[in-house]
Amino acid sequence: MTATLPAVPRVPAGTLMIQGTTSDAGKSTLVAGLCRLARRAGARVAPFKPQNMALNSAVTVNGGEIGRAQALQAIAAGIEAHTDLNPVLLKPNSDLGSQVIIHGKARMNLNARAYQDYKPLAREAVLESYGRLRARYDTVFVEGAGSPAEVNLRANDIANMGFAEAVDCPVVLVADIDRGGVFAHLIGTLACLSESERARVKGFVINRFRGDRTLLEPGLAWLEQQTGKPVLGVVPYLHGLTLDAEDMLPGAAHSGAQAEGETLRVVVPALPHISNHTDFDALRAHPQVDFTYVRTGEAPPAADLVILPGSKNVRDDLAWLRAQGWETALARHLRYGGRVIGICGGMQMLGRAIADPHGVEGEPGAVEGFGWLDYETVLTREKTLKNVTGALALEGGHAAPARVAGYEIHMGETRGRSLEFPALRLAVGEEGTTRPDGARSADGQILATYVHGLFDTPEACAALVRWAGLALARTVDYPALREASLERLADTLAASLDLEKVFGVIS
Repeated sequence: MTATLPAVPRVPAGTLMIQGTTSDAGKSTLVAGLCRLARRAGARVAPFKPQNMALNSAVTVNGGEIGRAQALQAIAAGIEAHTDLNPVLLKPNSDLGSQVIIHGKARMNLNARAYQDYKPLAREAVLESYGRLRARYDTVFVEGAGSPAEVNLRANDIANMGFAEAVDCPVVLVADIDRGGVFAHLIGTLACLSESERARVKGFVINRFRGDRTLLEPGLAWLEQQTGKPVLGVVPYLHGLTLDAEDMLPGAAHSGAQAEGETLRVVVPALPHISNHTDFDALRAHPQVDFTYVRTGEAPPAADLVILPGSKNVRDDLAWLRAQGWETALARHLRYGGRVIGICGGMQMLGRAIADPHGVEGEPGAVEGFGWLDYETVLTREKTLKNVTGALALEGGHAAPARVAGYEIHMGETRGRSLEFPALRLAVGEEGTTRPDGARSADGQILATYVHGLFDTPEACAALVRWAGLALARTVDYPALREASLERLADTLAASLDLEKVFGVIS
């Protein structure tokens, strides 16, 4: 018998910021769930992340680029993703530097120290976007970045308490109990804050709890006594959520097939600068796909399909692939009939050469690609940002071409003979008008495209899995799985948080 969830209380107008004691404490997920609950209650709600550092991004309705987590939160809130939801996005392209994206557009590459000097200008963009959201929506749930306890980054902070102080909003602090030391994390974080910052922390949420709640109760009582602040809820560990990740690769590199019978072995090299690995979420959720990320130092395993993913530093990641033995492994894979897909940066690697004359991703220069497709790529200063729809251009079969809905995010123009045999046909302008995208090899073993989200529609995922060798492929509806996960998340928060108290601190 299904338990009846409590009704969602009225959500007042105002702002609430969710900060975390650590990265990956659950801030993004909590904001997504709160947005869905507020939507259920009839509130006009929007998510907001002042500054994000992530290589998973999305294209907005106004043609800009934001962090992938904010696009997911927009879905939860029932609104279109807009650049105001994440006005500052940092995309690391080396250990010391990042591409800086302001209001959806790439502005420059800066090292970490230079970005600290740039923060006052970034702060203006943050406050402009926040002002527009507050004018348009009743309630804004703000997500912090990393931890507010990073005292070395306190000057000109726009990501955590610096923002909260600037707009005078309350804060709820979330901590991940699964990684251990949850009480030390919370107490220690408060100790690193100023008096005014501690005062705006209105309570705590304990995330990813496993076990008997009664055994936790003495610790919760101690925490409240020590801090004078309430524990607003304890959220259980939610296994199997299908939600777009903000940045980190999944903790488990391997996702085994769950169905009996024929399976498809899919391998993706975990590039040092891998971007938009959410491209593979639908494959990881497919019951007939045995999916593996191969990390540094691991030998490339046998596979039916190898996918070269997007990259924020294509030449460096190409050098990493060669150093890890992938060039030899891919040649052997193709020789024995295996299939290969290259997406965005992975597509560029499959060609004859990659040139970066302007130093877009590092020092100016050029390198040879793998050379399995006849084209060359030149990186450009201008970034292509488009949401696209279309269809696969695979040969064979009598069914209608499989529909694709995705997005392009790349800095590069590719030209060459292999593009005469495109992988996709994308819609442009008038109904029925299309343009080619990507390439296919003459032997049919290699497919390359600039389109992210290639597997997200059920029909495209099934068609590509069949093309890769799985004759009787099931259909997996990734958007439906994501929607079901958002509903499950919201149900869990409704049952595990004191929503009257959580919403009661919004101001």
